[in-house]
Amino acid sequence: MRVTRIISTDGAAAAVGAYSQATTNGDLLFTAGQLPLTADGDLLDDAPVDEQTAQCLRNVEAVLAAEGLDASDVLKTTVFLDDIDDFDAFDAAYSDFFDDEPPARSAVGVADVPKGAAVEIEVVADAG
Repeated sequence: MRVTRIISTDGAAAAVGAYSQATTNGDLLFTAGQLPLTADGDLLDDAPVDEQTAQCLRNVEAVLAAEGLDASDVLKTTVFLDDIDDFDAFDAAYSDFFDDEPPARSAVGVADVPKGAAVEIEVVADAG
């Protein structure tokens, strides 16, 4: 029987609501949407979208590392942009993180991202 485990790390921003940073069943790891919040809780909502994207991905990286994983284990990302016109700037920063063999990705424009951020990123990774 598989058991779902909660994943938490001080290396990424703490959850800002009733959710976990990530969960795993031992085969797959699912992160919550990562905002451009530093591990100290500073929100980079006034920063350009490329800087916000980089912070979101640093949070993803920290959550993955808590399970001994890295970017190469990511199978799929979902990206929420509050302005789809920011896609090119987002994609440039995202490409720096997933430079060799990027995972599958969905990127959607939404009316609002939590906390007034420009971007939120969630991932599914191979934890097996």
